[in-house]
Amino acid sequence: MTEFDVKGWCPGALRPMRSGDGWVVRLRPRLARLTRVQARALCDAAQAYGAGLIDLTNRANVQIRGVRDAALAPLQQALAEMDLLDDTPGLEARRNILIAPDWTDGDDSARLWAELVERLADLPDLPPKMGFAMDAGPAPVLTQDPADVRIERGQGGLILRAEGRARGMALERGREIDALIGLCRWFVDTGGAQSGRMARHRAPLPDWANWDAAPLPARAPFKPGLTANGVVIGAAFGQIIARDLAQVLAILDVPALRVTPWRCLVLEGVSAAPELPASLIATPDHPALRVDACAGAPLCPQASVETRALAAQLAALVSGSLHVSGCAKGCARARAADVTVTGRDGLFDLVVQGRPVATGLTPPQLLVRFER
Repeated sequence: MTEFDVKGWCPGALRPMRSGDGWVVRLRPRLARLTRVQARALCDAAQAYGAGLIDLTNRANVQIRGVRDAALAPLQQALAEMDLLDDTPGLEARRNILIAPDWTDGDDSARLWAELVERLADLPDLPPKMGFAMDAGPAPVLTQDPADVRIERGQGGLILRAEGRARGMALERGREIDALIGLCRWFVDTGGAQSGRMARHRAPLPDWANWDAAPLPARAPFKPGLTANGVVIGAAFGQIIARDLAQVLAILDVPALRVTPWRCLVLEGVSAAPELPASLIATPDHPALRVDACAGAPLCPQASVETRALAAQLAALVSGSLHVSGCAKGCARARAADVTVTGRDGLFDLVVQGRPVATGLTPPQLLVRFER
């Protein structure tokens, strides 16, 4: 089996990650929101210091790829001037918090996000990829997105739920973050850090609460189109050409952008679908929105295959969700897809509905299998 390097942590802006095309610099916008000024400056920075591309991640972060060694410090300085940097790499790593993209000022999701940020120092030492979801809208919307500890809407109010468990505990208003911190301490005290993620930790839940509260049925994730917060636009594989986004911002009076974990942006305050550059998606049924594909070779040194050109070809042929990964790490998607294509030693292995179907396929051999 081909060996690959599991980093065990996500890149940041203060602790970027080296990749095949340079440094990957990832930002965690506060409340998953970029003001108009920040968004335009980010587009400029991606073109000046990186490869001119902005990635949207499944944790609702944004990242700039292809940053050269000499450009890293100037980029970090530019991000600091945009108020997009944390004070320390440790704080940056801990502030791994998803928020329901339709939050409003002062609602439960925004309130709890801010309260957790204020108390990050009270958390125990957690594995680097541990994350949280503030999903306190009318019903959960982040259920399929990566988080280890969730605050979400239940039948009688807010509940705290550990990832991998069907039910959680009912929360008292004003004590929600106390309970979240308590659950994290239980996770560490019972050896959870060795497993790395909450869903893999099967110790009995702590006896200081009743874990019998079910979340409400989940809402569907946003797709391109009109929402109460503005117009949603998509990006194939979550990758945006910075100059195209800058063009949209120059034409439209957009006060801010909201980043979702679904490879989409919300253009706040926009009430009608705009004409978009070809690299951006305006239609909810676009095949690329069903596809997750990692950066692949040569951008990622772990990958032995190119991924995104193949994923674009497969998107129109595969029904259901599709995941194309350049190696066995399976980056770009946290959960199983209907069809998974994984690179190995320059060829591809195919899994359909969780069942291995074929190994060692070339791209033409893969495409033939799905042609109608």
